Amino acid sequence: MKILKITIASAFLLFMALQFISFKSTSSVEDYQYDVIDSVEDIEIRNYKNALFSKVELSSDKYEKISGTGFRILAGYIFGGNETSENISMTSPVVVEMGDSKSMMFMIPNNHNLATMPEPNNENISFIEIPSKKMAVIQFGGWANQKKINKYIDELKRHHGLDINALYLRPIN
Repeated sequence: MKILKITIASAFLLFMALQFISFKSTSSVEDYQYDVIDSVEDIEIRNYKNALFSKVELSSDKYEKISGTGFRILAGYIFGGNETSENISMTSPVVVEMGDSKSMMFMIPNNHNLATMPEPNNENISFIEIPSKKMAVIQFGGWANQKKINKYIDELKRHHGLDINALYLRPIN
């Protein structure tokens, strides 16, 4: 019983340490640039600037599967899984497309462009330039999961008649 209590306490302390590190590290993460155009209740209408993203197409309809597999593949690329073994800075948000196309994308930092990005070791990774676009944004705390995502997508569709096909996930400080 004592070992179980020690294990639970250790796991809790590890979890709290990881949360603290995550909170502190997000302040230095480059964000997808946008201007707020309007605000309606808890929703912001934003105009996002054009940006370059690394992308991996996936086949699952489940958020948890897309996010787990996609994150591992793209994180492998930015943590040196490329022709030059270069580490590339993490950015925010992580984009999960769940419309007709199922994919995950990481924004490329502003100090890079298509010509300077090293070739991925994984042939399933591609690059895509996304032009400036307007999006409705609803923020929520905690970890994203399918139940939470469905709740907010339904809210955006029901109250605002929006067509939802991508999720832009970023930590809220």
